[in-house]
Amino acid sequence: MNFTHKENEIILFSQEGSLLARITFPYIGEDKNVVEINHTFVDTSLRGQGIAGKLMSAVIDELESRNLKAVPTCSYAAGWFEKHPEYAHLLK
Repeated sequence: MNFTHKENEIILFSQEGSLLARITFPYIGEDKNVVEINHTFVDTSLRGQGIAGKLMSAVIDELESRNLKAVPTCSYAAGWFEKHPEYAHLLK
């Protein structure tokens, strides 16, 4: 799966270029060391295939490599962190 990584979002496009999945995590505040995971989207054609979890794994990699903390306001992200307490150190 080839995600497109941007500074504050990770996206999955179809071969035709249409949006299939996205997770957004804009900065909170001016110091740019905390992000808000505020939106997770997976197209209905891909639901039930673990794509949202793969998006979260990609965000975790971003948080760790960029030394960021996160505030999950998206219900999926908040639930994901509850199920994965081993990543609680990444929460603000």
